[in-house]
Amino acid sequence: MPRNVKVLLFAASLRKESVNARLASVVKSIVERLGVEADHASMSDFDCPSYDQDAEVESMPQGAQRLRDRLLACDAFMIASPEYNASMSGVIKNTIDWVSRFRPQPFNGKQGFLLSASPSMAGGNRGLWALRVPLEHLGARIYPDMFSLAQAHTAFADDGRLANERLLERLESTIGCFLELVEAAKHYPAIKKHWVEFLGEKPDAATDRTETAATR
Repeated sequence: MPRNVKVLLFAASLRKESVNARLASVVKSIVERLGVEADHASMSDFDCPSYDQDAEVESMPQGAQRLRDRLLACDAFMIASPEYNASMSGVIKNTIDWVSRFRPQPFNGKQGFLLSASPSMAGGNRGLWALRVPLEHLGARIYPDMFSLAQAHTAFADDGRLANERLLERLESTIGCFLELVEAAKHYPAIKKHWVEFLGEKPDAATDRTETAATR
């Protein structure tokens, strides 16, 4: 059944054949089967030079502008992110830092779902806990349940699907619940959301990062 919902989906890895890119493709097929439009992007679309406030004064990089635009065009986002040294990848953190400088701040109020895939037994889960921090700080509403695919180098069947049917059913069920939340949030918005970076701070042009989300 069509849900009148659109999600931005991408893997936070620049490697084309990464296991997280393969997981993102699995998610795309699930999302579309559930009647949701998926904007399936690539991390290379959003890659940015290292964040530099001096460079920001000159212009924002095109990668950050593209992510801002595609976030605003969607109702939610889904990121399949690798784990580097027990944390998130540097490329996604750097892009988040750039995008956070736009006003209105595009992550604020967006529903988000995080996934990971790794050859390790933990499936990259530690990187997702690190990734939640900046996204939730920026006002994104990250879904409580995350999905981590362990031993991902052997987890995919020849047709690209997950080889373990029970694992695939769990992923489908979790994504289905997330999309129901996205649909509800889109059509039944709550009160205005006031985002303040640090509670109690005094108004100052150098630190003022307060805004009010629009309501429908």
